[in-house]
Amino acid sequence: MNGALKAAWALTAFVVLVGAIGWATTGRAVFSVFLVLGILTAVGAALMLRSVPPASTRPEKDTP
Repeated sequence: MNGALKAAWALTAFVVLVGAIGWATTGRAVFSVFLVLGILTAVGAALMLRSVPPASTRPEKDTP
């Protein structure tokens, strides 16, 4: 896992935690936006910041 992916997951956890605590303590549903943003951040991290698989080291066969 690279540094950008770790940062994205940390941001996701922070945003979801702040949203849950804010919603629970104030009772205002506006903090549900934080939960949605956290989920969208997680989806973005999972889809866009994936590491590229290592290249194959086996030579390709030439076909006649």
